Amino acid sequence: MTPAEAADEFTGIHCRLDELLAEREMTLTELSARVGVSIVNLSVLKNDRARAIRYSTLRAVCEALDCEVGDLLVLAPRE
Repeated sequence: MTPAEAADEFTGIHCRLDELLAEREMTLTELSARVGVSIVNLSVLKNDRARAIRYSTLRAVCEALDCEVGDLLVLAPRE
């Protein structure tokens, strides 16, 4: 599998980062500063392009957004 094919592979997981940020009136830049994760990496997560996420990152994002893992990551329907 080429890197381009891997990037397009359906993971079945949807990250609700956009929705949670909007509900909390928080920007991606602000979240990045709070959790110490680059805007680029958060953007990859937000756009459902992440292949993996560290538990420490997941915990930091959830703590900053005052949410549970299940609020952030949900199963996505297959298209």
